[in-house]
Amino acid sequence: METITKQPQVKNYIDGQFDRNGQNSMDIISPLDGTVISTLPLSTGQDVDKAVKAAKKAFPAWSSMTFKERVQIFFRYRSLLEKNMDELTNLVRIENGKTYGEAKAEVEKSMELCEFAVSIPQIIVNEVQEVSKGVECRIERKPLGVVASITPFNFPNMVPHWTVPNALVLGNTMVMKPSELVPLSTVRMAELLKEAGLPDGVFNIINGGKEVVESICDHPDIEAVSFVGSTKVAKIVYKRATSNLKRCVALGGAKNHLLVFPDANPEMTASNVVASMVGCAGQRCMAASVMVGVDKVQHIIDKMVIEAKNIVPGENLGSVISAEAKKRIEAYISEAEADGATILVDGRNTAVKGKEGGYYVGPTIIDHVTTDMSVAREEIFGPVISIVRAKDLDEAIEIENGSNYGNAAAVFTQSGGLAKQVMERASAGMIGVNIGVPVPREPFSFGGWNESKFGVGDITGRSSIEFWTQNKKTTVKWNPEARTNWMS
Repeated sequence: METITKQPQVKNYIDGQFDRNGQNSMDIISPLDGTVISTLPLSTGQDVDKAVKAAKKAFPAWSSMTFKERVQIFFRYRSLLEKNMDELTNLVRIENGKTYGEAKAEVEKSMELCEFAVSIPQIIVNEVQEVSKGVECRIERKPLGVVASITPFNFPNMVPHWTVPNALVLGNTMVMKPSELVPLSTVRMAELLKEAGLPDGVFNIINGGKEVVESICDHPDIEAVSFVGSTKVAKIVYKRATSNLKRCVALGGAKNHLLVFPDANPEMTASNVVASMVGCAGQRCMAASVMVGVDKVQHIIDKMVIEAKNIVPGENLGSVISAEAKKRIEAYISEAEADGATILVDGRNTAVKGKEGGYYVGPTIIDHVTTDMSVAREEIFGPVISIVRAKDLDEAIEIENGSNYGNAAAVFTQSGGLAKQVMERASAGMIGVNIGVPVPREPFSFGGWNESKFGVGDITGRSSIEFWTQNKKTTVKWNPEARTNWMS
């Protein structure tokens, strides 16, 4: 039987030092078996201010370093991620509940994100032009100053790497607030960054809940805030941060639609749709949530049922994050059943032998769902997919466009013409063709549309460079003998 190892007490990380400060605390529970594995401090606005002061103090020296000096630290850091792969994978697993393979893939993605960050000096080339005889104009990208990142529970290692490498390589200093449910990976991240040579104060961590988030949004010395979480909270963070004249990009929830046509490859489609549904226990904003079956697709649904029955909780399906999450997900399934939907595969009341205290929901396929049902409209964030039937492409697009969200959409077909229409007409920021989880790889950026994202630009890739920097424009004239005209 797997043993869940108790972890050291979590502390804040300020100016290169771990500090507890004797605040109130909360337990950190492993969703794999329900045991307490650590505690973390519930920090206050004073703690945030202390971290911001450290970051502000570190900014002049850090931002004055050359790009090459900064990226060398992240070259070393990326190597440390690889060197400590097994440890980092197990931290994700015990605090989040992922399978080992899913947790390892998350750390590998973090390495890829670092690889993009160290390529930024090759991407950013300052623009220079002689705009008039003897007159030169130049644009340079400069860091903002102290920035903040608020990260969610579902990817404790990867999502911090959406922001930290790029923001820091670009010359900013940062205060990070990880989810209070999964702080362990971020703590280890701080230790490895220090080992890689990151100066004290450049990266700081404040643990806690709502008060920390509000203090970040309100602090006058924080220039920009990134947030990843639910749409409800994303809206609040975006409004509060921008009302305090900060830049903000806030990623919210999703209700991703997968449009399946009769000509789709049955085996590939069934395996892809089910994998998209159950990966990371459905706790990802790119998960398949609604399958729109267009016309005669029963043969594909039958194969999906077979695929889903090969998914075993505790083996190739991890846990959901908490007892509350398990209760909420199962309530959605029960409500759909009461409203007349058909439960083809039922994941309720799942228990794993030897881990009876864990929070597991089995794969669930719900057929004959109508668009007015909660399971068709609301983000469930579990290994559940709802099947809505459509007679043709137009009706399928209408169903997809009817969602308030717009993170991802996918189409399964062998017809290039059908695929192209879905690519053009689906109201989502990320589109997949015969791919159930269409996450762009670096250097392409991650971000949705509609109520899945608030703010301008995306959180990763080239788009993030715009978010974490500001332009400085310089006009220079050294030649007094040059002929003067209206431009000079």
